[in-house]
Amino acid sequence: MAVPQRRTSKTRKRMRRTHFKLTVPGMVECPQCHEMKLAHRVCKNCGYYKGRAVVDTE
Repeated sequence: MAVPQRRTSKTRKRMRRTHFKLTVPGMVECPQCHEMKLAHRVCKNCGYYKGRAVVDTE
């Protein structure tokens, strides 16, 4: 079994983990109802996408 010869330093451990983080999803304002929605997706509140009704919310 492979065993490390030296202890991993705090700096090296933290450098390895710099990319291990959460990312915020791309949110934009809906032009119809002005609610926040995910970009390039149908608005969950009003059902519009690119200016036309795609989903009937009623």
